Amino acid sequence: MPVLRPGPARPRPLAVLLTALLAALSLSLPLTSARAASTPARGSAHMGMGVLAHDGRDGTPAPGYVTQTEGVDVAAYQGNVAWSTLWNSGVRWAYTKATEGTYYTNPYFAQQYNGAYNVGMIRGSYHFATPDTTSGATQAAYFVDHGGGWSRDGRTLPGALDIEWNPYGAACYGKTASQMVGWIADFVATYKARTGRYPVIYTATSWWTQCTGNYGGFAANDPLWIARYAADPGTLPAGWAFYTMWQYTSSGPTVGDHDKFNGALDRVQALALG
Repeated sequence: MPVLRPGPARPRPLAVLLTALLAALSLSLPLTSARAASTPARGSAHMGMGVLAHDGRDGTPAPGYVTQTEGVDVAAYQGNVAWSTLWNSGVRWAYTKATEGTYYTNPYFAQQYNGAYNVGMIRGSYHFATPDTTSGATQAAYFVDHGGGWSRDGRTLPGALDIEWNPYGAACYGKTASQMVGWIADFVATYKARTGRYPVIYTATSWWTQCTGNYGGFAANDPLWIARYAADPGTLPAGWAFYTMWQYTSSGPTVGDHDKFNGALDRVQALALG
């Protein structure tokens, strides 16, 4: 008589489905966690945050024939700044991050903004734009109400709009070029109405080209602060024939973010006076 030997048990369809689902989840969890870990916390963005990742670094400024005035820009991640050290090294102007979106103010703002002023520098403040959270007009008003104002004291520069790569998501904040231009225009108009001054626009040419379609309409009124870590500022965004300020490195002494004003100290004073 033939002997029937038991073969391997056939897996039940439900068990197969559950096993596959668990395997898929185990594969996706590390990727999700990695993405979450690489996204910075809201409020931590600062001027030039995306420059190295998107444009890289290619040298340092070459000696030029035009006199330029050294400056710095600071944010909360730099903590209490040694302003006397910077002054003694030749830095004569500074910008401090005041706000981001409508949800963040810099906890070190007083030490940074007033500290620069107290050692004799000409100072200003900047706003890190998040066009995907609220309107340009709303953010300009928030900026003015939280340190972004201007006074004709000869020592206060007009506020700066830091508009660059989105560190929290899509580079252009989910906006088309025309939508981005509209957002910036709302910010500019509101800042002008509130302070009597046009804001400085800080950006990088590659971002501006990608996210505004290289729009040239702001050049008539808004001073350009270009970001490029290289021997020269390179090609400027459309409309601007020259830059007013140039962020040329994120690895300077004392404070990493160093800048050059396109002119002697009296030109910095002239911008402060309006």
